[in-house]
Amino acid sequence: MLKITKEVVQQIHAHGLREQPLEACGYLAGKEELISRYYPMTNVDKSPEHFTLDPQEQFQIVKTIRQDNLSLLAVCHTHPASPARPSPEDIRLAYDPQILYVIVSLQSPEPVLRAFRIQQGAVKEESLSVGI
Repeated sequence: MLKITKEVVQQIHAHGLREQPLEACGYLAGKEELISRYYPMTNVDKSPEHFTLDPQEQFQIVKTIRQDNLSLLAVCHTHPASPARPSPEDIRLAYDPQILYVIVSLQSPEPVLRAFRIQQGAVKEESLSVGI
């Protein structure tokens, strides 16, 4: 089961609140089954309904993740006004079947996180435990 630290959840939540009403996005990294680092990124779409990562920023952050001796484990984004589930656009744009997609709903005061594998339009929820 994949785990994520409370600190990372708090960082994602804070980033999402700062970016509201737009979607916030970033990469999640760690070792093996533990997500221990959040790398906030720019939503170049500046949209409340979808996001696009900046390619130059992606390249730099992947380089930083490697320098930090971590592995890229997931792409993360917020849904400011909708549940933590993939939208049709999220599904359509999920190009990497190996990566985990973490969606954080900001509809309520406490963030709701869910993780998904998306392969060729098929969505499968993965277990994600918040701890440490």
